[in-house]
Amino acid sequence: MVLTIHHLGHSQSDRCLWLAEELGLDYKMEKYDRSPMLSPPKYLALHPIGAAPVIEDDGLKIAESGACLEYIINVHGNGRLALKPGHKDYTEYLYWFHFANGTMQPAMGRYMYVRWAGVAEDNNMASRAKNKIDQVLTFMDQRLAKNTWLAGEQFTAADIMCVFSLTGMREFSQEDLSKYTNILAYLQRVIKREGYQRAMNRGDPDIDINTLVQGPPPPAFGPLRAKA
Repeated sequence: MVLTIHHLGHSQSDRCLWLAEELGLDYKMEKYDRSPMLSPPKYLALHPIGAAPVIEDDGLKIAESGACLEYIINVHGNGRLALKPGHKDYTEYLYWFHFANGTMQPAMGRYMYVRWAGVAEDNNMASRAKNKIDQVLTFMDQRLAKNTWLAGEQFTAADIMCVFSLTGMREFSQEDLSKYTNILAYLQRVIKREGYQRAMNRGDPDIDINTLVQGPPPPAFGPLRAKA
């Protein structure tokens, strides 16, 4: 049975497509458009949580992007793009792989909802949320000042996990990366990768990749544009 990636446009399921392209896998993509911003009923029906990504393989159905990536790497990728215990950068790989959804994405999400709710910038809740985003991005920027990729000198799945928060997530949470010059240089390295280009062209051909990797936020997604 061919691996199936259920791809919700403009979502974290970009990670699964990118990984599959980097690994050169034969896979099937089922594409779902948002309606107008949230998942359509057909996507919601795939899994009890109703969130992207979802993959199917040999009768199994798996959700959560970190779990999906680990499954694809270990079952279809022969362990490629993951670092194993004993590798000098193993702990960095492990940290940054989980940093994406453990720290960065939640921080961006909290600040996004604070702004959507119209909370004033000088409100304590809003300022704490903004300070957390700044802390997270400064930390990453400092890491990339000394390393080509997040785990070290080798491109890994940790990069695949983190990049969406710096690109597509900013269609929803309008973060400005202009002062984070090392992150911006990193993103320029990312978009030169053929695997990334293939994944974006196949999964989200309506996105201009170059708008995602500039300092100022990319255009807000669809219905959010009126609020941006």
